[in-house]
Amino acid sequence: MKDENIQKPVFIFGKKNYTFMLIGIFFIAAGFIFMSGGGSDNPVVFNKEIYNWRRIRLAPTLVIIGLGIEIYAILATPKK
Repeated sequence: MKDENIQKPVFIFGKKNYTFMLIGIFFIAAGFIFMSGGGSDNPVVFNKEIYNWRRIRLAPTLVIIGLGIEIYAILATPKK
């Protein structure tokens, strides 16, 4: 005898939302990876690579784009 009152679990987000969330996480992770490094083994020696275009412009831009994608993924209406 089956219980007809059992309902399927309802997810808050749809497939589109989760896809955009994964894309946003990828952008954020890529931004932090690009931001890393650039230090010197010797603390007395200054390394100019810390002010590289990749670390100053590209990495923070990727993180901000990723956060924007995450906000869109949360606010997008899933298909019913």
